[in-house]
Amino acid sequence: MKRTLFCWWMICAVSSCWAESRQSAARTEAEYFVAAYAQHYHVPVPLVRAIVKRESNWRVCVVSPKGALGLMQLMPATAQRLRVRDRCNIDQNVSGGVRYLAWLMHLFHGDLRLVTAAYYTGERVIGRRGLAYRNPEVFAYVSSIRATYLRQVESAANPEKNTSERDIR
Repeated sequence: MKRTLFCWWMICAVSSCWAESRQSAARTEAEYFVAAYAQHYHVPVPLVRAIVKRESNWRVCVVSPKGALGLMQLMPATAQRLRVRDRCNIDQNVSGGVRYLAWLMHLFHGDLRLVTAAYYTGERVIGRRGLAYRNPEVFAYVSSIRATYLRQVESAANPEKNTSERDIR
């Protein structure tokens, strides 16, 4: 009985470690592509990280109820327009999402509020209405991205501060 219980415990422990290491490896790979593509396309790395955190919580192939997929939650039409063939592929998904952000930054002259709102709801709506667009869901999304973005910028500027001392805006 003890031997069976021990074997069962070992199997659970090994499978748990294997799942965590696989997830950790995917996160490391995702972090690499986020930094590389953000720098290449001149998009703030903290912005991309904030969007990935909010959109997928760093889960590689998560699917939204609306059909968006992957780390950066690319919709099928957006992915097709950006020539992303496999939205679950970390490299392709992040590359497409960052290219889309770079295009939105150009379109909205670097206004990160409009860029973030357009990423969430689509560039046509935000392009027509701009800051006059008053959807509470979009406002909450932009506020969430802004808070995460500011925490990351502050953290990068003050690496010696511990997280309990940081001012969260």
